[in-house]
Amino acid sequence: MKKLLIILIVLLIPTVVSAQELAGGAVSSILIEASTGKILHEYNCDDQLSPASMTKLMTMLLIMEALDADKITLNDDVLITNNAASMGGSQVFLEAGSQMKAEELLKSIAIASANDSSVAMAEHISGTEGAFLALMNNRCKELGCKNTNFMNVHGLDANNHYSSAKDMALIARELLKHNDILNYTNIYEEYLKKPDGSTTWMVNTNKLIKYYTGLDGLKTGFTDNAGYCLTATAKRNNMRLISVIMKEPTPSSRNNDTIELLNYGFSNYKLKTILDTNKELGELEVIKGKSKTVKIVLVENATNLENINEEKKYTYNIIASPVKAPVKPGDVVGSLEIIESGKVISTFEITVKNRVLKANVWDLYKRNLNSILIGG
Repeated sequence: MKKLLIILIVLLIPTVVSAQELAGGAVSSILIEASTGKILHEYNCDDQLSPASMTKLMTMLLIMEALDADKITLNDDVLITNNAASMGGSQVFLEAGSQMKAEELLKSIAIASANDSSVAMAEHISGTEGAFLALMNNRCKELGCKNTNFMNVHGLDANNHYSSAKDMALIARELLKHNDILNYTNIYEEYLKKPDGSTTWMVNTNKLIKYYTGLDGLKTGFTDNAGYCLTATAKRNNMRLISVIMKEPTPSSRNNDTIELLNYGFSNYKLKTILDTNKELGELEVIKGKSKTVKIVLVENATNLENINEEKKYTYNIIASPVKAPVKPGDVVGSLEIIESGKVISTFEITVKNRVLKANVWDLYKRNLNSILIGG
């Protein structure tokens, strides 16, 4: 009985390993939890290395942001220029002068790591590859990437083209805010149909999609200079992890070390939901609104990352002031502080549950009249 008890205690103790022991084949690596951004493992994560086709994480991010901003649509006809069609490396052999739907090109980037499709989409969004490249580097600065400089949109080796495991994780985390990208990165194989009637068979360069439970993205990379790289993401028990492996010697070591990182994260941590977006947090006064008040809720679930065996207790504090109409769901009207052991550990945005339109003159007249009558 004592032996059984000892075994159970050992199993309940979170795994403790050094940074070098995890993902030992990688020159650089990192593991983060996606919603909080907390780092669970890091090793040489600020080293400036060639990211190879992981560069396309930023390319896809800008595509998704252009879609959200209605600058482009998935149904757009994209002209394939000579410049795009001439890209080497990974490609789907687009024909210069032809047109492809934006969605098909995005799909080929996510699945087949297509360099030609990446350039075609860059030109479609910004006019030139150079203009799109400037957007990529500006967006990196906005995200706080301190060790990244892109010289192209696809990731082929170039002087002064570098990134780091931490920066790749930052970009991947931002990309995953666009949940639709997983509809493409999660496809293992598909045929790309072309205007001339021919097809190209695309097989996902990320083989772990087929073999690791919960893994649904994101991007592999390889060049002679970069070695084998992989930014991966997987979700289990409502917790999403992002791992980055850089400069591995072989595809199998890249995959094995990615699995080791993800297994470590899922075995040792959990994401606790403290308050969800369905929880009504109270009411807020609406100035000159058709309704005097509106219920407030969280923009996203309030969560905290805990060790697997922790059971922490939390309280919260709401910071919000009256708002002017009109106001709608998604508008940030305040914040909620999560407090643990007397300290604020995180802050989450608050929005309104329902739309409140601006009151017209007649609405205000009736309201004032009613106040007078009641007051009288």
